[in-house]
Amino acid sequence: MSIRPVEARFVTTAVGPEGYPTGGTPEIAFVGRSNVGKSSMINTLSGRKKLVRVSNTPGRTRTLNFFDVDLVRGDVRRSVRFADLPGYGFAKVQKTQRATWEEMITSYLERREELRGVVSIIDAEVGPTPDDVRTLGYLRRAGRPTLVVATKLDRLAKARRRPKLRAIAQTLGVEPEWVLGFSATEKLGLTEVLEAVWELTGMRDTSVDPP
Repeated sequence: MSIRPVEARFVTTAVGPEGYPTGGTPEIAFVGRSNVGKSSMINTLSGRKKLVRVSNTPGRTRTLNFFDVDLVRGDVRRSVRFADLPGYGFAKVQKTQRATWEEMITSYLERREELRGVVSIIDAEVGPTPDDVRTLGYLRRAGRPTLVVATKLDRLAKARRRPKLRAIAQTLGVEPEWVLGFSATEKLGLTEVLEAVWELTGMRDTSVDPP
């Protein structure tokens, strides 16, 4: 039975624990290098074209941004909170600013009780960068369940997609089933990523009111 988003809304912006939203909604964090298509991906998963601002300037996101998305599968409705984290690997950011971002991100990833899993976003065309490999290693050490999603899959010829995903899994040292392809442009992989988010968040379901 397919999953679909029915409502999405901006919650808040934070730079530290004192600004995190309350309420206990299960969270999924999205991490990836700058300009990897993270904002477009969140918009597609939420069913909202402009929930997250898409910028042509890498490094634009400088805070933790939280969005609530209501998902429905059959007669079950689940609220999930998406945490959009600043992109990494943007060379033009000053070292002091980068250190501040890293502290903000690691504090959230290590201490946030509501965090159920992390979506680590890789550019399917480029493949894993050294920053991607380091980030995935850090997430493993932090003990966070992590799903790797390779974006911009539409830029690859169809015959190259599956081999590329297998190569990404091999490079990162993860099981192939934990690497999914995705395209915000063509909605490729949308169902599979929503299924994974559904499985990671797990609890606190409510029945959908009958029409």
